[in-house]
Amino acid sequence: MKEAVRIGRSEPTGPDLAELVGRVALGDEDAFAGVYDVVAGPVLGVVRAVLRDQAQSEEVTQEVLVEVWRTAPRYRSDRGTAINWILTLAHRRAIDRVRSADAAAARDHKAALLDRLPEYDEVAEHVEARLEREQVRRCVRTLTELQRQAVTLAYYRGLTYREVAEALALPLGTVKTRLRDGLIRLRDCLGVTA
Repeated sequence: MKEAVRIGRSEPTGPDLAELVGRVALGDEDAFAGVYDVVAGPVLGVVRAVLRDQAQSEEVTQEVLVEVWRTAPRYRSDRGTAINWILTLAHRRAIDRVRSADAAAARDHKAALLDRLPEYDEVAEHVEARLEREQVRRCVRTLTELQRQAVTLAYYRGLTYREVAEALALPLGTVKTRLRDGLIRLRDCLGVTA
């Protein structure tokens, strides 16, 4: 089915829009001028209905028409009319602009919230770390001698369970039990919930 190019007349004049788009696909600038004359108004109308801002609508309309020029070879008449293809491009581009504006607004809002966060307090961080270290030292002093030795070798010196057992001349199972019991006692002393 041929679609006629209508510009305020009831009779079709010249080539139909699908034919013009086909010629645009081949790089015909005169055909593009014909496409522009036919679709610029409807494209602006679709875009304006989505964006509601005249300046942005004109900008997006221009982008859509450039996209028609670039992607005309992709138009397939078996999938629909040329005007529907072009208006679909326009609607999608307008929706993309709205999404882009929303994303930008969300980024700006997030950046504004980050600006309000208090600055890093290095002194407070050092004091807190020192207090935590002191609490760990105090809790380590509550362990039995064997537990303290096993925990110190495993967690402060980085030895494996087997190396701890060799260093203390104890069976591996005994070291594992002492470490487990020592860690449970540390957890309880530090007030950590499992």
